[in-house]
Amino acid sequence: MRRSAILFALVSLLLPITVFSQARTPEAAVNLFQNALKKGGSGDLDGAIEDYTRAIRLSSHFDASKSSGNSLGNFSTEGVTVIDPFTANAYNNRGLTRFRKNDFAGAVEDFDQALKIRPGVPDIYLNRAAALRAQGDLQGAMKDLDRAIAIKSDFFKAYNNRGSLKLDLDDPAGALIDLNRAIELNDRIPEPFYQRGYVYVHQKEYDRGIADFERALKLNPEMAWAYQGRGTAYMYKGKMMEAIADFNRAIELDPKIAWAYFNRGLAKVFLGQESEAQKDFDVCLRLRPEMKPELDSRITLARQLRRIGNLQN
Repeated sequence: MRRSAILFALVSLLLPITVFSQARTPEAAVNLFQNALKKGGSGDLDGAIEDYTRAIRLSSHFDASKSSGNSLGNFSTEGVTVIDPFTANAYNNRGLTRFRKNDFAGAVEDFDQALKIRPGVPDIYLNRAAALRAQGDLQGAMKDLDRAIAIKSDFFKAYNNRGSLKLDLDDPAGALIDLNRAIELNDRIPEPFYQRGYVYVHQKEYDRGIADFERALKLNPEMAWAYQGRGTAYMYKGKMMEAIADFNRAIELDPKIAWAYFNRGLAKVFLGQESEAQKDFDVCLRLRPEMKPELDSRITLARQLRRIGNLQN
């Protein structure tokens, strides 16, 4: 199991720049769209979903016999006779908002609708891939990322996401190719360095992993998962105090990172601090109960390795 987060890039679509939105979209729909963006930005996800839904409804023409009985939340493109491309943007953004609420199935449905209207927009394939991945459909996510890159060959976010996905699919060589390409296209964002760092950790090239995590942290000093990644690399190098310091910082920045508690606890077991380690394991399992089988096996391994003084496995 990977000790990294699903840090897929996602793209929110803004109001169309061209005049078609003004020509075909009621002003009220545009206002609702803008309000939804603000609400999503402030954390009012339910309010954003409601406003996007109303914007979709206003920007489309429906067969009343098919749509009149639908609630706003269940409304789809069935029965639509004319759809403004603006509507696709609203579907996309509602999908992103549902993704943020962990409603991955609802997000996929919205991205599906958006792609029916605007099948040539690579950003929507990127977003649907993230939702499919979150549902465990890795092959479906890969197809969408391939499609996004086929449409836009310099889409660095898609290369980053596909590289991360390839590592999940146990293809570290393919992951490196995509992540190197993402960095070649844009070396000013931390995510590809963070993802590549985990490829190197996977390959037991810990120093190269540390270098990439540090590059990510230079670009974003508050990237909690980069501290978690660097701490993991330090731990495998046997540098337990450095590892614990990084796990402490990761938890300070994001107290919900179960893997940071998992690994900090293992480092403490290796140091013989069993009672302190158990506190971390308890928090880890409160956050992610499904991690217990792996945690139990890793605790046993850490105790064995403590006796021989070597954690590189």
